[in-house]
Amino acid sequence: MNEYLQLLSNKEFQIIVSFIISIVITVTAIPVIINISKLKDLMAEIELRSSHEELTPTLGGVAIFAATLISYFIWDNPNEGHEIHLAVASLIILFFLGIKDDILILSPKKKLFIQIAAALLLITFGDLRISTFYGLLGINNIPYIISIAFTLFIIIAIINAINLLDGIDGLAGTVGFVSSAIFAYLFYSLGLFALATLALSLAGSLVGFLRFNWSTKNKIFMGDTGSMILGFLLAFFAVKYIVFNSSYIYDPRLVKDAPILTIIILLLPLFDTLRMFVIRLSTGVSPFKGDRKHLHHVLIDNGFSHIGATMILIAFNLTVLVLYSVIRHGYSNHEVLLGLLITFLIYCYIAYLLSKNIDTNTVDRVKYTKIDKVKRLQLVEEKKNTNLSSSQTQPIE
Repeated sequence: MNEYLQLLSNKEFQIIVSFIISIVITVTAIPVIINISKLKDLMAEIELRSSHEELTPTLGGVAIFAATLISYFIWDNPNEGHEIHLAVASLIILFFLGIKDDILILSPKKKLFIQIAAALLLITFGDLRISTFYGLLGINNIPYIISIAFTLFIIIAIINAINLLDGIDGLAGTVGFVSSAIFAYLFYSLGLFALATLALSLAGSLVGFLRFNWSTKNKIFMGDTGSMILGFLLAFFAVKYIVFNSSYIYDPRLVKDAPILTIIILLLPLFDTLRMFVIRLSTGVSPFKGDRKHLHHVLIDNGFSHIGATMILIAFNLTVLVLYSVIRHGYSNHEVLLGLLITFLIYCYIAYLLSKNIDTNTVDRVKYTKIDKVKRLQLVEEKKNTNLSSSQTQPIE
């Protein structure tokens, strides 16, 4: 009995079990969500910029949300702190925002306003803010109000970067899995077991989600519910890691390049978002208007499969991360920042070359014949009545 209790209290055991339970919950919940979505016609509409050609359930974020929190809260985490409580509160706000947006579609301004409110709840009540630039650009300590505004900008930017990245099967989920798994390792190495458990619980939920997101028969999207939950948690992990390491001068366990390392972990969504904002602003288009100029769309329109495009982009991100891990002690933060700028320019140039011969406004989408949603609901109801009638008229043996 004592050995059993000792095993249950072992932090490494708890983290691994949370990961496994999160996978199981997601894999169990998603088929139910798919059936309900089809029954109630809660499906992703087909648009010109879509990369799918069939009506697909879009509430995968519900399973990600439930699996992550259930897997985390099954343990007593004495070192979790007030910040995680506030992060969960903000997460619940974003969950309901995402549900409403996935079902009814909200305007970008309303979504942004609620995202800001959720982020400020964590920043102000938890006093979780980036208060130093680690000497980057010659800046160290940041005034209180500016630190709040800067942290708010970082959180909102990462949330929407993940949302923009969620354009093809598997990409946002795979980026989220890799990033959350890396953050779990970093937190574990610092003795922050509660954060490591939360991060690996998120990673587990994404493994379960990807099982269906890659499927051809039982496909589901994470929707805005999933992308906002994923984006917020990754933003929380990123800010917490930077803040925790800010006293690196006094603690040899901590690192002086935490901001750079965080940028590289989230390199793909940040590069993609920055590139799209530059393109849209330079052409006089609203930065919030969707299109098919993202690099993942460009790869798809060049003939790559969804999984092929995803693997290429993930390989790019991991290659930069591995390369940085090898050279990080030989270069200053300023030198690495310059290297990242050059890498971004190369990324943009490759995207330009790939998109040069593609007319993203005339990509063939005629395989789908749009049916009014009310008509689809009527067809679903007729099918139910037909099935019910046939079951009632069958002879009893």
